[in-house]
Order: sequence, then structure tokens, then C-alpha cells
Amino acid sequence: MPSPRRPAAKATKSVIPQISWRAPQPAPVVLISGPEEICAERATAGIRDYLRAEDPSLEVTDVRADDYAPGTLLAVSSPSLFGEPRLVRVSGVEKCSDAFLMEAISYLQNPQDGATVVLRHTGASVRGKKLLDAIRSGSGGGVEIACPAVKRDSDRFDFAAGEFQAAKRRIAPAALRALVSAFSDDLTELAAACQQLISDVEGDIGEQVVTRYYGGRVETTAFAVADTAIAGRYGDALIALRHALASGADPVPMVAAIASKLRTMARVAGTREPSAKLAARIGMKDWQVDRARRDLAGWTESSLGVAIQAAARADAEVKGASRDAVFAVERLVTVVATRAPYGA
Repeated sequence: MPSPRRPAAKATKSVIPQISWRAPQPAPVVLISGPEEICAERATAGIRDYLRAEDPSLEVTDVRADDYAPGTLLAVSSPSLFGEPRLVRVSGVEKCSDAFLMEAISYLQNPQDGATVVLRHTGASVRGKKLLDAIRSGSGGGVEIACPAVKRDSDRFDFAAGEFQAAKRRIAPAALRALVSAFSDDLTELAAACQQLISDVEGDIGEQVVTRYYGGRVETTAFAVADTAIAGRYGDALIALRHALASGADPVPMVAAIASKLRTMARVAGTREPSAKLAARIGMKDWQVDRARRDLAGWTESSLGVAIQAAARADAEVKGASRDAVFAVERLVTVVATRAPYGA
């Protein structure tokens, strides 16, 4: 007789405060979770700066959870002779050793006075789950700073907008879109670009400023190729595509960018709802709806259907179904820019 299945383990519901990585605050134990490294780095640096502003004598110690010497956590968190505050930054909790896991769980029962222990868990594995569950249940008086992956274009847009809002600087929507398009494949580079503009440019930041700084980058991105093709500028689209490929761009994100914009166009086609209402209903931003409606100029239901089918075919081909990924993306650009089946 087969043994009964064990019920799946339930995730512990977090009861500790959830804090934004843009406004981190210290606590006896701080869990920084999630894969987005640039956000995690900002959170850790923010906690350090907060503590150092309170007391410049702050002692900072880095510990690796995967290469851990027993007794280290208690040793570096315990009060020193002069009682300076301590910040202990622990990396690699997602691959922690058994010794660290045991001592960290024990530490939660009696956190050291004057110590802030920051635990970094990327979520790349379930290793350390028992520790995370204990923290989230309230043991140790901890807080959590979530750093989820920034994957969607709208998420990158929000991230970049937040950079300028945090610096109390204004950037034109068109300039922000151009900047996000220029660094759509690397959030760290996008963050650095935002900080460079904030540091270098006085006053409001317009699209011309972004073009002056990152024009070459903007011209060769996947979304720039997609925009040009969707606008029906066939020659310009091929030139932009070849520039992008020559600079090392991968056909896969090229196809993904075109397919994403086509899907967005299809979602807003034929609707007359106000942009804000439609955006809320389908989970988009107002500006995305407005942009998709502008992109639909000159398109018909038939031509949009042909383009979406071509995008599905190209997606399969650039991911291994064809030996010539470059030809696959060039054919897709042709179909989209001419708004007709290939060879028609």
C-alpha cells in the first residue's frame, strides 16, 4: 500500500516590517531578500550610512555564510571594550554552511545590544529557508527589505523614475523613456546613467540631454529597433538592427522587444477607454497605453495579426529552431516594418 503523501510545506507569512530599499533603516536583524543586486547594495549602503551618521565609530565586519568559521557571528557582534556600534554584513546566505545556519538561528534568540546584522539572501536556492522563516515570524526583532527582480520595461521605468525622484530632480517623460530604452538590458548601468545625469546636468533633464549623453547607445538597443520597425521605417529599422548586431546585441532580446510591443498594441487596439482606466484594468502604465495607441497608427487588425505570427516564429527560431538567428530577426523586422507577409 503506497504511503500517503506529505503535505507541501507552507511558507511562513511575514509578520515583520517590510521596508523599501530606497529608505532602509537598521534593526537588530535585517533580511535583504531577492535577486536584484543593485537594490540590495543600495539597501546595505543605506543602513551603513544611517548607522555611521549616528556614530562615526561604527565597526563594520563582512562575513561569508558559505565559508563560515564557527563562532564568528557571535564574536563580531559582541560588544567591544569601548562599546562601539557594530554592523555585520553577511553575504551568501542562500548557500550558507550548516554551522552558520545553526548559529544564526540561535543568534535570533538573543541578538547582541548595539549590533545590526544584515543577512543577504538572493533567493537563488531554498538553502537557509529555516532561518528566513524564523526571521519573518518575528524572531530577533528583524525587518525585511525585499529586492525583487526588475524584468519588465515598466519596472525599469519605475526604477529610473525613482532615481530622479529620490534626488528631487525632474526629467521629461520622453527623456526617461529614452534612457530606459538605452539601458534595457542592465539595471546597474541604468542606475549609473541616472546618477551621472543627476550629477552632471543642472536643471530639468530633457530628451536632448539624454541623446547627447547616450545617443549612440539609444540607437542600437532592442527597443529602438522595435520602435523604428513598428513605425514603418523599413530602411532605418534595418540600419538600426545591423548597428545593434555589430555592437554585440543578441537576436533573442531583439525579437522579445518587438514581440512585447506588438502584444501591447494588440491589448489596446479597438478600445476607447480613457488611458488611465484601461491601464489600471490591464495592469499597465498610462504612458504605455498612450504609446501603444500612437504605435497603432497605420496598422490594421490583419497586419497586426501577421506581425504577431511572424514574431512567434522568429522567437522559436532565435532560440534554436533555426541555424540562422540573424536572418530570423531580419525577416521579422521586414514583416513588421512593411506590415505585410515576408516576400509579399
